Amino acid sequence: METVRLSKRLAEMGVCSRREADVYIEKGWVKVNGEVAVLGQKVGPDDQIVVTKQALAAQAQRVTILLNKPVGYVSGQAEDGYQPAVVLIRPETHWSGDSSNTRFSRDHLKGLAPAGRLDIDSVGLLVLTQDGRVAKEIIGENSEVEKEYLVRVEGELSAEGLRLLNHGLSLDGEALQPAKVWWQNQDQLRFILREGKKRQIRRMCELVGLRVVGLKRIRIGNIMLGDLPTGQWRYLSADEGFR
Repeated sequence: METVRLSKRLAEMGVCSRREADVYIEKGWVKVNGEVAVLGQKVGPDDQIVVTKQALAAQAQRVTILLNKPVGYVSGQAEDGYQPAVVLIRPETHWSGDSSNTRFSRDHLKGLAPAGRLDIDSVGLLVLTQDGRVAKEIIGENSEVEKEYLVRVEGELSAEGLRLLNHGLSLDGEALQPAKVWWQNQDQLRFILREGKKRQIRRMCELVGLRVVGLKRIRIGNIMLGDLPTGQWRYLSADEGFR
């Protein structure tokens, strides 16, 4: 009978991330066949796994934040003198149009991490979350969540080049998944991707003779950037989801 680590099984079940699972196990919030689980424990397909109400309550308190990132901020850790986007999450930059009814708390900044990245010179929708399930849904290995971008370009694009942008290019020695790319207007392309290699759109455009001069992410899954002003943020509401 094949066994796997309990933390991996909990992540596969969609209960939490592996890292969160280890925390829950350490706190005694997970039981296997009626017994309190231990860190590193392995389980089989027939084992009964129960997560306690404390773990569910801890999850319910986790927040996900949607930010309209401006140019000049990095998505994650500070680098090369540039500040991380999380410094923009302050009461005074909380969008007045937020309909989530969630009140800002300093606790919402603890463990807040980007689910996906936007380059320093890119703008638009950036997701910051305390919830490992959300991060996995957006950037996990098997994520099917679409990301949509408006991309301003310079250069000439042939019909063959447009075809290659949709399917046929490779980066880092790996063939890219099919994309959806079409002209939005005479100098702007619209991209829909299901993967997110580093600087993927810029590198794709370079391969077909284009230079990206502006990039804005406008959608992740079912969540649109909408009217959220540049440099402001809002909470993901309980009735919203990326899928």
